[in-house]
Amino acid sequence: MYNVLAESVETNFKINSDCIFVVDGKLTETGLIENAAQTCSAIVGKSFFHEEDTEGDSNELIGFISAIKSVEIYELPSVDQTIITKANLVSRFDSDSYSICAIKCVIKCGVVILAESEMNLLIQEV
Repeated sequence: MYNVLAESVETNFKINSDCIFVVDGKLTETGLIENAAQTCSAIVGKSFFHEEDTEGDSNELIGFISAIKSVEIYELPSVDQTIITKANLVSRFDSDSYSICAIKCVIKCGVVILAESEMNLLIQEV
């Protein structure tokens, strides 16, 4: 499940045992950061696609974490748990073929905050 708006996004992710970021039954720190980046990229990435294109066929994008300004990881979630990731756009610069943005993100499992971060992303058409 997800909800993408112009300046915010919320996603849910169920952690499966076959996830490449799972070690010893826990989603790793790298997995939490990747989840945050993927969630955050939806805010800006959405603007590169036509609204009726629900499959993402109208464009090809590539995204990069250009900087991690801050990250705090408090707890690692376990396999079979579902995490909820909420991100908010802080700033954005658009050119003809790419966008650079700063985004703040919070990852929770239930009411427990697992991680908080602020990162810069570069989203580019290919």
